[in-house]
Amino acid sequence: MDLGIEGKVALVCAASKGLGYASALCLAREGAKIAICSRTKEAIEAAAQRIREETGAEVLPLVADVTKPEDLDRVVQETTTHFGTVHILVPNSGGPPAGTFETLDDSKWEIALDSTLRSTIHLVRAVLPNMKAQGWGRIIVITSTSAKQPIAGLLLSNTIRAGVIGLLKTLSQEFAEYGITVNNVAPGSFATDRITHLLNIRANNAGISVEEAKSQMESRIPLRRLGSPEELGSMVAYLSSESASYITGQTLVVDGGQTLGL
Repeated sequence: MDLGIEGKVALVCAASKGLGYASALCLAREGAKIAICSRTKEAIEAAAQRIREETGAEVLPLVADVTKPEDLDRVVQETTTHFGTVHILVPNSGGPPAGTFETLDDSKWEIALDSTLRSTIHLVRAVLPNMKAQGWGRIIVITSTSAKQPIAGLLLSNTIRAGVIGLLKTLSQEFAEYGITVNNVAPGSFATDRITHLLNIRANNAGISVEEAKSQMESRIPLRRLGSPEELGSMVAYLSSESASYITGQTLVVDGGQTLGL
C-alpha cells in the first residue's frame, strides 16, 4: 500500500532505539524524510546511519533531552531549517520509573510530567504553526496501554499517560479544521529495553529468574509473545498516511490482545 507520505518530513523523538527507532524506520521505508533525536550523540548518529543504510532516506540526527523545553525548541528549529517544515510529529520518551504511591516522591512526579505530558505539549506548540500554514499535519504520540488499563507498579505511567490521552482528544477537536489529525498509539509489552528493565524488577521482587518473569508476562498476552518494535512502528506509519486521514482523536492499542477494556 502506498501510504502517500513520500517526501513528508517526520520528527521522531527518543528514537535511538526501541519504539521510537522502529517508528522512524517504518516512516523512512515509506519515503519520509526523518529527523530523530535522543540524549546521546553517538547513539542517535548510529541510529541515523542504520536507517540510511536500510532505507536510503535522508535522516537528520539531533541531540536533545525531551525534559528540557529549550532542547525541544532547538530540535524543531533545526528540523525546519534543514527540511523546511514538519509534517509528522511523533512525541516519545522513555517510560516513567516504576513505583508505588509511597515510593515515589515529588521529584519523580516532576520528572515524569516533564518527559511525558509537558514534552508533548511543548512539541505540539512548536510544530503547530507550520502544520496550520500547510493545512496538513499528523501528530502521533507513543503512550502505553497503562492509560487504558492501569498496570500494577506503574503509578506514574497510569496517571500521566491518561492525561496525555485527554490532551490529544481535545487537540483533535481543536486542530481538525486545519487538516491536522491527532492520535496516539498505546503499546503493550514489546521487546525493548524498557520491558527488560521491568522484567528485572519483577524477577527481583518475586525471587524468580528473568526468563520466568518473561514467560509469566507472555502467558497473559493472548498471542503468547512480546511484540516486535516494528509492529508498533507500522501503526505509527499508517496513522501518518493519507489512508488514515479520517482517523483522529483515537487511541490505537497495539498489544497482542492483552488489554481487556472495551
